[in-house]
Amino acid sequence: MRSSFGTAEAAQAAEREPRIPVVVDAPDPISRAGAVSELRRHPVIDLVDDDRNGPGTVALLINDHLDEGLLTRMRKLVRSDGSRAVLVVGTIRETELLDVVECGVGAIVWRHEATAHRMVRAVVAASRGDGDLPADLLGRLINQVGTLHRASAGHPGGAATGLTAREVDVLRLVSEGLDTGEIAGKLSYSERTVKNVLHGLTTRLHLRNRAHAVAYALREGYI
Repeated sequence: MRSSFGTAEAAQAAEREPRIPVVVDAPDPISRAGAVSELRRHPVIDLVDDDRNGPGTVALLINDHLDEGLLTRMRKLVRSDGSRAVLVVGTIRETELLDVVECGVGAIVWRHEATAHRMVRAVVAASRGDGDLPADLLGRLINQVGTLHRASAGHPGGAATGLTAREVDVLRLVSEGLDTGEIAGKLSYSERTVKNVLHGLTTRLHLRNRAHAVAYALREGYI
C-alpha cells in the first residue's frame, strides 16, 4: 500500500514540474526509437525535433563509444547552441573522460544501464546544470584530475593550478576589451556559456569581477 501511494505521489509531483524539451541523437533508427519509446512515457519529458536544440533543451546522445564526431557534436550543442547534454555510451576511456567533461557534459549513463528511470534522472540533472556520473566513472575522473594536478604542480598556467584552458581563452579576450557577445563569437560559444565560465571562475577563486579575474590571470602568468 505504501509503495502504491509513493508511486502515485511521485507521478503527481512530476506532472507539476515544467516539462523538459529533449532531443534524442542516436547512430541508428532502432536505438533512437527505443530511447524515444522509453522517454515519452514520463510526464516531465517533452520530446522535440532536432531543430529545437538551444537554451533549455537537453540533448540525449547515444553511442557505443566516443569518437571525434560525437565530441564535435557535443561541443556544438553545449558551447554554440547553449543546450545541455546527456551522454549514453557503451565504453569510454580515461583519456576521453576529461574531453567529455570539458565539452560541458556533466551527465553520463552507461548504455547497459540506460533504463527509462536512469535516463530521465540524467536528463533532469542536466536540465538543472547538475552532474550525474556513474560511481565508477566519478572515481576515474577524480583519479585523473589528481594525476593532472600532481603533473602540473609548480608550473604556472597549468589548468589544475587555478584556471582551465577554456577560462584562460575567455579571460584573454576580456583583457583585449571584448564584450560577452564578441567573446562568444570568437570562441563559438553561446553568450550564456561565456557568462557561466566567468561566473564560475570568479566564484571559485573569490574574485570580485572581470577586471579582478584578468588581474589574477596576468599575475599568475596565464595571459
